[in-house]
Amino acid sequence: MPDPATYRPKPGEIPVEPGVYRFRDPHGRVIYVGKAKSLRARLSNYFQDLSALHPRTMAMVTTAASVEWTVVATEVEALQLEYSWIKEYDPRFNVKYRDDKSYPYLAVTMGDEFPRVQVMRGAKRKGTRYFGPYTHAWAIRETVDLLLRVFPVRTCSTGVFKRAGQVGRPCLLGYIDKCSAPCVGKVSAEDHKDLAQDFCDFMAGNTAKFVRRAEREMKAAAAEMDYERAARLRDDLGALTKALEKSAVVLPDATDADVFAIADDELEAAVQVFHVRGGRVRGQRGWISEKVEDVGTPELVEQLLLQVYGGETGEGVPREVLVPELPATVEADVEDWLSELRGSRVDLRVPQRGDKRALMETVHRNATQALALHKTRRGGDLTTRSLALQELQEALGLEEAPLRIECYDVSHTQETNVVASMVVFEDGLPKKADYRRFAVRGDEGGVDDTRAMREVLSRRFRRMRSEQDGGPGQSAAITESADGVEVETSGAVGGEVLAGIDPETGRPRRFAYAPNLVVVDGGRPQVEAAARALADVGVVDVALCGLAKRLEEVWLPGEEHPVVLPRTSQGLFLLQRVRDEAHRFAITYHRSKRSKAMTTSALDGVPGLGQARKTALLRHFGSVKKLRAATAEELAAVPGMGAKTAAAVVEALAGSSAATEPAVNTATGELLD
Repeated sequence: MPDPATYRPKPGEIPVEPGVYRFRDPHGRVIYVGKAKSLRARLSNYFQDLSALHPRTMAMVTTAASVEWTVVATEVEALQLEYSWIKEYDPRFNVKYRDDKSYPYLAVTMGDEFPRVQVMRGAKRKGTRYFGPYTHAWAIRETVDLLLRVFPVRTCSTGVFKRAGQVGRPCLLGYIDKCSAPCVGKVSAEDHKDLAQDFCDFMAGNTAKFVRRAEREMKAAAAEMDYERAARLRDDLGALTKALEKSAVVLPDATDADVFAIADDELEAAVQVFHVRGGRVRGQRGWISEKVEDVGTPELVEQLLLQVYGGETGEGVPREVLVPELPATVEADVEDWLSELRGSRVDLRVPQRGDKRALMETVHRNATQALALHKTRRGGDLTTRSLALQELQEALGLEEAPLRIECYDVSHTQETNVVASMVVFEDGLPKKADYRRFAVRGDEGGVDDTRAMREVLSRRFRRMRSEQDGGPGQSAAITESADGVEVETSGAVGGEVLAGIDPETGRPRRFAYAPNLVVVDGGRPQVEAAARALADVGVVDVALCGLAKRLEEVWLPGEEHPVVLPRTSQGLFLLQRVRDEAHRFAITYHRSKRSKAMTTSALDGVPGLGQARKTALLRHFGSVKKLRAATAEELAAVPGMGAKTAAAVVEALAGSSAATEPAVNTATGELLD
């Protein structure tokens, strides 16, 4: 592994001007491209103590063997050069946005003598106007079929066009008036190009003038009693109207804009973009990107704009670009770069209110759903799951693949209402019937994360030992299953000793299963606490690891340094999914317990008010806030309440502070505003 000190340039050698730099590996391949306002300040950050670097940055500088740079005059030039180098070298440590599929465009070859309308994919060509992208090619063909009535532009291939010219007879479209037949000289090249230009103007959003022209000519033909022509114009107007209806109006001011949204996690980012032209959504595009380096949304936006617009001509850049956050580089520099590409002013901003903000939220929902769908497909694929389990086996040094994984997480608020969760994944898929929730009692002398983790694991594996051995287990209070049903976790049920096999079903008891791998949410302290718990119970054949959320490091017991899995590792993705599910399950239970405590605290100590009457009051009024606003007569009207008890409740609620006890929806367990 190269040492960064061996290729670190002297500080005086690095210029202070803006520029672009490249890191190369020992084979000379470019592995990272970046830009900087001051090259000296930026590059110095890479050559500090390795322990102070982010793990992904550390991986990059230890993979590299040299660094070089190019000085430019302005940051706009740095943006352009950075994009060119990223496209040329495809560096492995840069964020890459790749389409998850090939999107079709509606293309008009305006650079040809006789422009042609067609569906095109792949790289864009010079002299061709593009509209879209569209989700499906058939959507383009439907639109073109409607518009050819009004704009009979050529759609045939070059071979068909030449053969028609040689035989002097047009194709079928020429006979049914869906092509102006320039191949046989029915219209001149200039007139045909004007038709193609009108077609492009309509697709670009300048639709009103064509609708008005069709209406005007139709009325004029009717006034002249040329009813056949009026009928044709009426049908043309209907075709224009139908084509417009296919694109919903989202911005009433006929805005041209591209709206970007990003939904990401620690490993991946989902991007969605809506192309709005003339106030209508003309195309939609989305893809998933793997986050090779540690970057936030501003950096993602900057790289996204570079890669989307770097190869565009002026026509491909709209007047407005709406993004979730402004790029990391000063937005004025990116605006200048986009304006230079377009040839006129481009407004780059974050929408704050109104229709544009609503559209941004819609695009973000699409990005969130795309990321969730990607994860579902990735987790549901048998080959991918098998690869993930194999990678975990190799990375953690296990004798066999971890077919059963249990993950534990602790949740509390300032060490109150401490709970924990246990989720189970078998063969890479969640097994929700085996989920458990624990109410932590503080058996280990406290209720912080490590003591709570030790208590929960001790209880779980003592129960496992009890069911495997057929002897009485240790009393362990109440746990809850995934469906919320309370389950007794003591060593005996109904007076009978628990055994490894349930006498009623003949199946092994759920807690009798030993997991292949135990995962805890946390770093080295949580892992060591879990290891002590397993040792105390005498469990030596269960693998253990912890996943630290911030840097996605995998900690093993007794190790001073974590295991760092590659960002593209399927094994890391599975661990992350298991950890996130345990966190979700724990936080849901914690919120439920916290809400119950809040709803009953204001009613504790009221004479004559037992648990049944408390429940009846909260069910009737829905929240403590509404209960405070009720009168004694309204309280007394609740079944089971009397006038004396109702008066006592009103007095108790009046004496407590509403500010310290928020209203809670007892049906959902959520805090109310």
